[in-house]
Amino acid sequence: MIVLEYRLKGKQYQYQAIDDAIRTAQFIRNKALRLWMDGDKVNKYDLNKYCAVLAKEYPFASELNSTARQASAERAWSSISRFFDNCKKGVKGKKGYPKFKKNSRSVEYKASGWKLDEKTKKHITFTDKKGIGRLKLVGSRDIYFYNASDIKRVRLVKRADGYYCQFSVKVNMQIETQPTNKVVGLDVGLKEFLTDSEGNKVENPRFLRKAEKAINRANRQKSKKFVKGKKPQSNNYHKAKVRYARKHLKVSRQRKEFAKSVAYCVIKSNDLVAYEDLNVKGMVRNRKLAKSISDAGWTIFRQWLEYFGYKYGKITVAVPPHNTSQDCSNCGQKVQKSLSTRTHVCPHCGHIEDRDWNAAKNILIKALRTVGHTGTYAWGDLPSWAIGVNLSSNGESVNQESPPSTDR
Repeated sequence: MIVLEYRLKGKQYQYQAIDDAIRTAQFIRNKALRLWMDGDKVNKYDLNKYCAVLAKEYPFASELNSTARQASAERAWSSISRFFDNCKKGVKGKKGYPKFKKNSRSVEYKASGWKLDEKTKKHITFTDKKGIGRLKLVGSRDIYFYNASDIKRVRLVKRADGYYCQFSVKVNMQIETQPTNKVVGLDVGLKEFLTDSEGNKVENPRFLRKAEKAINRANRQKSKKFVKGKKPQSNNYHKAKVRYARKHLKVSRQRKEFAKSVAYCVIKSNDLVAYEDLNVKGMVRNRKLAKSISDAGWTIFRQWLEYFGYKYGKITVAVPPHNTSQDCSNCGQKVQKSLSTRTHVCPHCGHIEDRDWNAAKNILIKALRTVGHTGTYAWGDLPSWAIGVNLSSNGESVNQESPPSTDR
C-alpha cells in the first residue's frame, strides 16, 4: 500500500465544505467513543451500526457519505484496540486510554463518495451532500498509472498551508535489487545525526534550532494580536496564527525529507542495516535534551529505514541499546564513560576510537549475532516487514508469510 498526496485547488466555499466534513467526522468518532465508554461489551461492528443511528438522528451527519462515517467509527475503534493491546502487553505507565478529539484535521472516504475524472484524472469530485464538489489535483505524481479499483481510501487533510488529498493505493511495493554484499551498523546521535560502522558520519541539520528565532518571532506576533475574552478573534490574529503554523510545518517537512533521503541511501548501499531499538518516548523526558532529541527525528528515520528495507528486500535489525557505547568493539570489555566523553579509550587492549564509531561497530556485532541463529531476530520491536519471516543460518528466508497491511 502506498499513499499519493496532491494539493487541492478549489474555491472558498469548497474549503468550507471540507471543514464541515472534517467536523462531522470528528463528531461521529467522538460519539462512537462515548458509546463504547457507556456501553457494555461494545465491539467494532456495534460502532459501525451506530453510524446509521447517528445519520437518522442528526441531519448534518446524514450529509456525510456512509463510508466516511464508518471510517470515523473505525478510527475510534483503532484507539480502543490500541489501548487493549497495551493493557495485554503490560505496558508500564500510561496505557493510552482513548480520548475525545478536539481538533481533527482529516476526513476519510472508502470506495464511494468520490469520483476521479475518467480521462485525465486531474480532478476529483465528491458526491455526498456536503457540497464539496469538483476539485483540482495539483501534484507531480500522476495517479492515472493506477486503476480506480486499486484506490482503497481517499483522505482529505487540512494543513496550515492549504488542503490536500491522499490516495491509498494497493500495489506491490517490493522491488528486486542486486545484492551489495555489505552490512552496516548505525549509531544515531545529537552531535552527528548518524555514524556508521565504517566511520562515515552524517551531520545533524538541526532544522528546528535554525528556524527557532523566526518561529519565536511569529509566536510573539500572534500573541500580540490575541485579545483575552474576545470571541471570535480578529482576522489579523488568525493570519498570524497561520503564519506561525506554517513555520512549524516547514521544519517538519524538512526533517522528514532529510530522514527519507538518508534512509534511502543507507538501504540501497547495504544488504543488512542494524540500528538501536531506542525508547525515544522515554528519552524525551529529559528536559535538557528533549528539544534536541525531537529535532533529530530518530523515530521517523527508523520508520523510513524499515519501509525502504521492506521495499527493496533488505534486512533491517533493531538491537538492544544496552552498553553499545560502553563496550569495546575490539576486545568486548566494558569501559565506563560519561556522555561528555567523546573518545573511546580501552584500558584492557589499548584500542582508541571515536565513541560513536565504536558504538556503531557494537551495534553491527549484535545484529550479526542475532541473524546468525535460525528463526530469531533482535530483541525489541520487529520491523513491519519482518513479521512471519524466519532467517536460516545462511541468510535465506524460510516460511515467509505475506507482510502485514500498511494501510494508513
